[in-house]
Amino acid sequence: MRSPYATILAVDFTQLLLFRDIVQSRSISRGAVMNGVTQSAASQALQELERQLGVQLLDRSRRPLEVLSAGRLFYDFARDVLRRQQDFTGALDEMKGSGGGTVRVAAIYSVGISEMSKLEQEFYRRLPMAQLEVNYLRPEKVYQAVAEERVDIGLVSYPESTRDIAALPWREETMVVACSPAHGFAGRKSMSPTELDGVDFVGFDEDLPISKDIERFLREHAVRVHILSRFDNIQSMKEALRLGSGVSILPEPMLHIEVQEGWLSAIRLEDLLIRPLGIIHRRRRSFPRAAQVFLELLRAPAA
Repeated sequence: MRSPYATILAVDFTQLLLFRDIVQSRSISRGAVMNGVTQSAASQALQELERQLGVQLLDRSRRPLEVLSAGRLFYDFARDVLRRQQDFTGALDEMKGSGGGTVRVAAIYSVGISEMSKLEQEFYRRLPMAQLEVNYLRPEKVYQAVAEERVDIGLVSYPESTRDIAALPWREETMVVACSPAHGFAGRKSMSPTELDGVDFVGFDEDLPISKDIERFLREHAVRVHILSRFDNIQSMKEALRLGSGVSILPEPMLHIEVQEGWLSAIRLEDLLIRPLGIIHRRRRSFPRAAQVFLELLRAPAA
């Protein structure tokens, strides 16, 4: 009779990775896409895994999939093994002196691509053989990617710690009024928030933390604006400002190029409004050397 220990040894890393992604996405089809296989192949792999273990892991009759008790137990095992595999690979690369390894980063859209490019250049200068992967996502997707360990580090605004995620301060950005050079506010050095009362306004999507903070700021100054449109990214908002007559409140560093080129104007608010940026990572996570180097770059004063 085959022992349960021998059964576990027969399970390979590809099965563990596929099962982890299926559980995290609660979908066989999405798990299949994440692993570059067909849905049919993923279903067959899941059936084979359950046959090997001699127990049902998922209830496929429910939508989304329901993870059964044995499935939750095996999911925890898979996550632990895959984490240890990553730690081992990073430690082995460091021992060999290869300076290799991969850092996976998820960032909100408004983390400047130019700034990320500078960080990338310095990262490769320090670790020429390493790899840096950056994906730009909505804030909630960044948290999800970190929690599910699909990335090592997340970069978000208004960072918050949770039971599974630790948040570290990164930097603070001053918020300013942004508008077209043709707007009546253009050319001014500063203005009171109360002068925004009644203006046409380009805002962020209501569910974003930055939108809630701007709305709080306006309420505190008894200001009501007329919302022309809402967006989930700053690039689209800047385009709307260039083409229209509205104004917005945006992080000043995100406007450097547009202001220098004369496409937009930025006016300082007399009452300070700050957007905090932070670094998030999963708690109790041991970082491989490459991830440690990138984290050091982020937290260095020059960054």
